[in-house]
Amino acid sequence: MKTRAVVAGLGTYVPEAILTNHDLEKIVDTSDEWIVTRTGIRERHIAREDETTSSMATEASRFALKDAQIEAEDLDFIVCATNTPDTIFPSTAARVQHQLTDKPIPGVDLQAGCTGLIYGMEMASALIQAGSYHNILVIGADKLTSITDYEDRTTAVLFGDAAGAFVLQRKEDTDHGVLSSYLQADGRGGNLLIQPGGGSLMPASKESVENRQHYLKMNGNETFRFAVKALPEAVEEGLKRAGLTVGDMNLLVPHQANLRIIDAAVRRFELDPERVVVNIDRYGNTSVATIPLALQEARMEGRLHDGDVVVLCAFGAGLSWGSNVIRWGK
Repeated sequence: MKTRAVVAGLGTYVPEAILTNHDLEKIVDTSDEWIVTRTGIRERHIAREDETTSSMATEASRFALKDAQIEAEDLDFIVCATNTPDTIFPSTAARVQHQLTDKPIPGVDLQAGCTGLIYGMEMASALIQAGSYHNILVIGADKLTSITDYEDRTTAVLFGDAAGAFVLQRKEDTDHGVLSSYLQADGRGGNLLIQPGGGSLMPASKESVENRQHYLKMNGNETFRFAVKALPEAVEEGLKRAGLTVGDMNLLVPHQANLRIIDAAVRRFELDPERVVVNIDRYGNTSVATIPLALQEARMEGRLHDGDVVVLCAFGAGLSWGSNVIRWGK
């Protein structure tokens, strides 16, 4: 038995407004059949104008803290994975801290595309195992509709808004918690999934706005080819580092980007569909929030049990990919 970071709490937040495929038919040249066939998505949740990444993250965090039965003041550190921060600075983590409590808490934003939540879980686990911290809040939150170009039919249909949060807690002499992680990134594919404008490479200007460079751009075909290889690799390598195999895995919680990518992994591993969580049809791609949303749904459905080996895996901009292997329970 070892000292590990266990999942003490899990919380999610989803905006109320829903944008269906039929709604999108009125906005761009697309159809419900085209979207479902190519992505598996039927609807997605859309944040209000006054809802921000930090406000959604805060709501998810409150639910996670309640689930962990601790107060915000008990937190030692905050890691916020996001690709759509309220502002470049100050950090979204600092904004969440301010909304949760007046107590100063160290925190950072983490940007690793849709794999950011996986990176955040490993960062928090390592800090806990090093003995530096006891309770760490790991957030995955994105308001992707704020950078979605609704004149681009290839990307307008994909994205929704949401937030999820984990409370990771130090526990001595346990078999539960984060067993291993596998993280990778390869910048050679960086231009396949990118928001060109807004950074130091292309600061905001009249031209950058007119050319719609502040919206997300994606090479869908190449990203798909990358993902169908990266996802299985992340699963296998994460399990290998934990001394486990696919046969030991009770539940696979993949990033919800495209149903065909998930189905390819299911076929590769010859998995029973009951061992895989899929909810992309109702939420679309919410980036770093897809995994906590899916895991929470599995828990509510009674598919998550004490001692289960759960694999979280994702891929995204960077290009990045990775996994966390967790033995569920406190």
